[in-house]
Amino acid sequence: MSEDAYLVLENGKIFVGKSFGAKLSNSGEVVFSTGMVGYGETMTDPSYRGQVLCFTYPLIGNYGVPKMTSENLVNSPFESRKVHLKGLVLGEYAKDYSHWRADRNLHQWMVEENVPGIYNIDTRTLTTLLREEGSMLGRITTEYPRSKPSFYNPNLENLAHQVTSPSIQIFLPEGPIQATVLMIDCGSKSNILRSLLKRNLKVVSIPYSYPFLENNFVSNVSDYDGILVSNGPGNPQTLDKVVEHLEEAMERSIPMMGICLGHQLIARAAGMQTYKLKYGHRSHNQPCRQVGTKRCYITSQNHGYAVDNATIPEDWEEYFVNANDGTNEGIRHKVKPIFSVQFHPEAAPGPQDTAFLFDHFIKSMLEQGVQ
Repeated sequence: MSEDAYLVLENGKIFVGKSFGAKLSNSGEVVFSTGMVGYGETMTDPSYRGQVLCFTYPLIGNYGVPKMTSENLVNSPFESRKVHLKGLVLGEYAKDYSHWRADRNLHQWMVEENVPGIYNIDTRTLTTLLREEGSMLGRITTEYPRSKPSFYNPNLENLAHQVTSPSIQIFLPEGPIQATVLMIDCGSKSNILRSLLKRNLKVVSIPYSYPFLENNFVSNVSDYDGILVSNGPGNPQTLDKVVEHLEEAMERSIPMMGICLGHQLIARAAGMQTYKLKYGHRSHNQPCRQVGTKRCYITSQNHGYAVDNATIPEDWEEYFVNANDGTNEGIRHKVKPIFSVQFHPEAAPGPQDTAFLFDHFIKSMLEQGVQ
């Protein structure tokens, strides 16, 4: 029998369930995702750094966890080398699993990754609470809380610093190189890298704060045809140095693409403002309409902040808009080859409806002239 576990929210609400995963107490921002599959990719997404995640889908764990077959993330089934969650909240946990690639269950994986979990709680009630009151801080513990516990707020920290690459890394495609992309790693998902490599792009990945525009930086970073600003966790207001670098890159009209946090950073560099959403977008079914058309795409998303449409300058325009709540989902410059999107065109997990945006990025680099 599993021992009791408790999810304690900062508003005083306590959910009682059963413990699984690591036997420890952890705190973070409690958020929910409506994704039905892809829990392995979701849990290893660096954008979830510092968060306690509730899956609204009732049964999680039924296809187990695949083995990390290679240190090379290009061939990995995960989006990074570790679980970034502070905790996991489920309605029902499937101990028994069935999948030819799996070699352990979800509980065993979470023990290995030192992540606590709680299951057998009413996730519908929790989700309704988060939708009505907004995302809030919480703590998973196996000890009954007789007093209000302390809470960790990840939004006060520079989380990109915790998940970025520690050094410059160069990745080569199997086919002939079309162009070279400088990827600013703010906590990039591995499928962004895979999406670029399969399009025969050489990728130079740099730490998020690397001074790539200075004259004295490492020579193998000096030649690139475009910049991709990756996804990542946390508040875009904590990354002023990246914004400064992007401002200068924009002045030089370097082709640029941003994804999720990268979208928010490009927006800030262009003079726009960002704000925190009430409970964020975390799902695989967010409808986004391309502005100026009747085309609507189903997208994968994971973010708690958004770009303020009211602050878009005259030389920029809205690219995509969320069909559910009208929030901004993309911007593009009216003249320069720069655009960014709030959703994840690389998916993993989720639909691949917007993968064509990588091809638009390549086209903009080729039109500028490959070095």
